[in-house]
Amino acid sequence: MTDAAEADARLREAFHASGPHRTLHAKGTYASGTFAATPRAAELGVAAHLQGTAVPVLVRFSNGSGNPTSPDKAPDVRGMSVSFRTDAGATDLLGQTAPRFPVKDPGKFVEMTEAVAAHTKPWKLAAFLARNPGVLGPLAANAKAGAIKPPKSFAEATYYPVHAYAWVAPDGTRRWVRYVWRPVDVAASNPPSGPNWLADELANRLLAGPALWDLEVSVASDSDDPHDPTSQWRPVETFTAGRLSVDAAAADPEVDGSIVVFDPTRIIPGIELSNDPILLFRAAAYSASATHRA
Repeated sequence: MTDAAEADARLREAFHASGPHRTLHAKGTYASGTFAATPRAAELGVAAHLQGTAVPVLVRFSNGSGNPTSPDKAPDVRGMSVSFRTDAGATDLLGQTAPRFPVKDPGKFVEMTEAVAAHTKPWKLAAFLARNPGVLGPLAANAKAGAIKPPKSFAEATYYPVHAYAWVAPDGTRRWVRYVWRPVDVAASNPPSGPNWLADELANRLLAGPALWDLEVSVASDSDDPHDPTSQWRPVETFTAGRLSVDAAAADPEVDGSIVVFDPTRIIPGIELSNDPILLFRAAAYSASATHRA
């Protein structure tokens, strides 16, 4: 079993990272807004943020690298982490621009990230792929989706939370679901300029109005595997579960040394976790990262 502290140390070393920042997705910017669910979401789930009333959200957009000074033009996975703030507590949903997760073992994820981060030693990635040919399909799908292509705006990207969760319906029925955040009515951005283009562009964009995403939910069939993040589904239903409105740039809540953690295992009543080993490892990994940051 991979040790979270060891994994954290190896990832930091891979990016030559030092200082009190996140181990991955080190560079980011905050925003605030609301999420309002659709009636269909309330029919399938009793969780507080699915009942139709607009709930406040804290959002962090980020670059995937562990280097907080990485320029926005660098090829990289981008992330959008959303924390829903309900009366029942907070629950987090973390998405990335890669639609397919390539591995289902935390140790393999660390090994793959080390290989990808070794830009001056491309043989490391080639050697990893030779040992793990099963990742070639997901990586090809991610490349086709433009997962690491620098976007012109965080607001133009589609984000994929790769893990499955169980929704508990009012009648007690449990359904496994997966999510996609799809941008809505995206206005064209200006040509990118500067190493911190993405945060600057988003702040300026939000001055003119909100950035919107629809939360697309797929309901698993009996043959779909919710416990394997690499599995491909044939859902029995896909529907819009709600709309996220990112309304304004938010001050960095960590500027005074505070630590904010977006944790995909943070859930509220009505949501249940799968036995996905990557999902369950992330809580320990984020705790190790937070310890380093503190």
